[in-house]
Amino acid sequence: YGGMGLDFSYNIAVAEELGNIRCGGIPMAIGVQAGMATPALTRFGSHELKKQFLVPTIAGDFVACLGISEAGAGSDVANIKTTAVRKGNEYVINGGKMWITSGSQADWMCLLANTSEGPRHQNKSLICLPMNLPGIHIAKKIDKLGMRSSDTAQIFFEDVRVPCKNLIGEEGKGFTYQMLQFQEERLWGVATALTPMETIIQETIEYTRQRKVFGQPVLHNQTVHFRLAELATEVELLRSLLHRAVALYVEGKDVTKFASMAKLKAGRLTREVTDSCLQFWGGMGFTSEVLVTRFYRDLRLMSIGGGTDETMLSIICKYLDTLPRK
Repeated sequence: YGGMGLDFSYNIAVAEELGNIRCGGIPMAIGVQAGMATPALTRFGSHELKKQFLVPTIAGDFVACLGISEAGAGSDVANIKTTAVRKGNEYVINGGKMWITSGSQADWMCLLANTSEGPRHQNKSLICLPMNLPGIHIAKKIDKLGMRSSDTAQIFFEDVRVPCKNLIGEEGKGFTYQMLQFQEERLWGVATALTPMETIIQETIEYTRQRKVFGQPVLHNQTVHFRLAELATEVELLRSLLHRAVALYVEGKDVTKFASMAKLKAGRLTREVTDSCLQFWGGMGFTSEVLVTRFYRDLRLMSIGGGTDETMLSIICKYLDTLPRK
């Protein structure tokens, strides 16, 4: 279908390199295209669907977006309300999606919708939805704290008709397929955060070496250089966890626990690194002129998007068997 046929470890290598881009929005947009909206289609989609949607997406001729979150259902994916009711050989879609990356410019959406009234983990399906169909309304492009170069949209569906053949895999398996997609999304997100954190630490070292307070460089204070050494160590520990999870994933193992741990740690560590380093920049850190300020805003999404820190903790608790038993 136009790809290179490489395993997932190459995606992660690319994601780490994309961290050299001096903002978070562009790596995130590429990540949606490469590792968030397309894995289920790649794994479970029909040959016809792959030719129609995957081939032009890989070629860069189509922009893809992922339609999961709603105003009342972010991390609680099972609570989505958008419906796709089968009528003849079509699905009729009604509802809306929120916080959709690349939503304003997307050519198609990997849409999660309720296709029956059964149990909420078994009534959902993934559908390839062309974004030029009648009844699709781009309500607004959302103004955000960070990731400001990224197009994020609120979208509504009103009696949108799409052929049933656009169903990815089996009807009712959408929740399961999306949970699998989340693993690649979370690992990609962790990988894109590593290089920015290294960059912030290094630029902070350089700045504090030049900036003098009370007659000596800020860096020469033990509390400063010890803190930077500690943060650099934490980044390397996160990298090791990520690479372990990726190696297991490539072997076909279930990495839900490790991916959730890595995502949790990345969300918290990006906040810790950006906040600590911004403090060492003093007044300059509160301006929009330095990189640490941009990553302070951009990387804050890591603890929210793709599953909140609290959601990651809940998943980890299930694997540790610490939750109350019914």
